[in-house]
Amino acid sequence: MDDLQQFIFESEPLRLLEPVPLTQQPAAVYLASLGKTSQVTMRQALNYIAALLTNGSCDALTLDWSKLRYHHTAAVRSALLARLAPATAAKMLCALRRTLQEAWRLGLMSHEDYARAADLPRIDVPKKNLKGRAIASDELAAMLHECQKSVSPLNLRDAALIVILRGTGMRREELVNLQLKHYHPDTGIIEVIAGKRDKDRIVYLADKLVPVVESWLFVRGREPGPLLCPVNRFGRVQLKALTPDTVYKVVRKLAAHAQIEHCSPHDFRRTFCTDLLAADVDPFTVQQLAGHSSPTTTTRYDRRGEETKRAAVQKLEF
Repeated sequence: MDDLQQFIFESEPLRLLEPVPLTQQPAAVYLASLGKTSQVTMRQALNYIAALLTNGSCDALTLDWSKLRYHHTAAVRSALLARLAPATAAKMLCALRRTLQEAWRLGLMSHEDYARAADLPRIDVPKKNLKGRAIASDELAAMLHECQKSVSPLNLRDAALIVILRGTGMRREELVNLQLKHYHPDTGIIEVIAGKRDKDRIVYLADKLVPVVESWLFVRGREPGPLLCPVNRFGRVQLKALTPDTVYKVVRKLAAHAQIEHCSPHDFRRTFCTDLLAADVDPFTVQQLAGHSSPTTTTRYDRRGEETKRAAVQKLEF
């Protein structure tokens, strides 16, 4: 334990004196406001911070966040910067601020104590190249061609998975939560229920893609349950949900078989946003279809590249 931790650990006890209901635990209230994937990430961040503050004796749910003051949070910021990459430290600091905010909202700390503890300099994160890439149309065709090499339940399922990812831009967590009742082939509507931040939205599958999904449903059947299901090694459909990890493995497998550059399920989402923006669809509509919280997030998904920017300036008149 370094001198900084020693000072924090011995300055005052920060462990809860007794268990409290989760509705009164700031960390639990904050985590409950997040999507499932974000919950895992931010719980790990808060556990890390709690361990820093108590020499490993507390986690996110046993630390009394209402007792944190500026000298605690300033020391945590310094420790995070010394130990972690700036982007990781900034994300953890965001989790800390949000948890302190919930402590104030719950009436567990005064506004002055909250404002002082949360008044920390932001961590500047160096700009890096954008993550991921757009998937070219010929790459998509190659992946679908792999699914068409044989008419098997697995290949039909994989083809449906690919066209839904590409045609709707939904997240893989949203994809595995789709139920048959959420899919409406007559209109192309797919209802995304409890997406990120627990928000519902409607997306649309293009008419030309509906037959691909219908071919899968011909072998799956119309029984209620998940829209996309596992297929066992005997080719039998199992009426249960896929996992997000399975979706990732399917995309990776098809990309490898098609001999194209590695891509991820989220790259289909980036491609979806990029192609809509390239087609001059306004960013607000793209934001709604993608389920983004703001148009700024949507523009970060734009992967049109430098050639598009170059072509744009050629349109200027002088």
